[in-house]
Amino acid sequence: MRINFKYLLSSTLLIISQSAFAQMNIFTCEPEYAALAKELAPDARIYSATTAMQDPHQVQARPSLIAKMRQADLVICAGADLEVGWLPMLQMKAANARVRSTDKGLFFAADHVKTLDQMNNVDRSMGDVHSAGNPHVHFSPQHVLDIAKALTSKLIQLDVNQRDSYQQRFTNFSERWQLAMAQWQIKASRLQGMKVIAYHSSFRYLFDFVIIEQVADLEPKPGLPPTSSHLASLLKQAKKDDISAIIVASYQDRRGADWLAEKSNLPVVVLPLSVGGNEQSTDLFSLYDSVLDLLSQAYILQK
Repeated sequence: MRINFKYLLSSTLLIISQSAFAQMNIFTCEPEYAALAKELAPDARIYSATTAMQDPHQVQARPSLIAKMRQADLVICAGADLEVGWLPMLQMKAANARVRSTDKGLFFAADHVKTLDQMNNVDRSMGDVHSAGNPHVHFSPQHVLDIAKALTSKLIQLDVNQRDSYQQRFTNFSERWQLAMAQWQIKASRLQGMKVIAYHSSFRYLFDFVIIEQVADLEPKPGLPPTSSHLASLLKQAKKDDISAIIVASYQDRRGADWLAEKSNLPVVVLPLSVGGNEQSTDLFSLYDSVLDLLSQAYILQK
């Protein structure tokens, strides 16, 4: 029997290529980007440094995180200085040259969209603010689509042999996402004009998409916990304004919100900040479904 060496070599190269693709290591800073990476590169090994029950501003450079970053071919983070307090230290300790630069295997989502609330002059007296704008861009449906497109290009840059696969997966994701966006816009239209008091600016893009007004912040300054005097001022405002709910993220301390809710008879709505923030939020699609459903329930109750 004659062996077709040309065919054998081609088959071997294909197996090697597929194996390399399957073994790509992707390190993400937040679970929303782990979920997006799974949509575009489902065969890769994907790891998230944080969960939806953690504050993404504050992360310890643990040995386990260092080891994961040392193995990474691609690091995906929100950017806009969200991870400035811990990512540089992690990069230094991991000593992985592949993921130190955005020219190579480092990807910042905020670099590919126009962020809200950018500031020219920032100092520490202003609290935990970001000069590059609000980093929680994953709550803008259009931004997610733009980020997915840019991330697809990054994946192709790092793994050009799988170009067609990445492009096909992006096309599939884009089509499903745009169909979902149409349904979310219908839900959002029913919430327009809703007023809320919220903790931090975690849901700034969600409120912008839905056209919800955040009339006040539970924090006296970004990053500072509610004080007694600040909560007292919020109570006065809650009694005067037509406010529907007090919003906190899944990882945030509820004590100030619960006190204000008890005094003002307003409901506290705990929204998942990311995938995994509640039982319903298992991917990016169900994350949006969950936050919009929770907001709708609160709005209806106050009508």
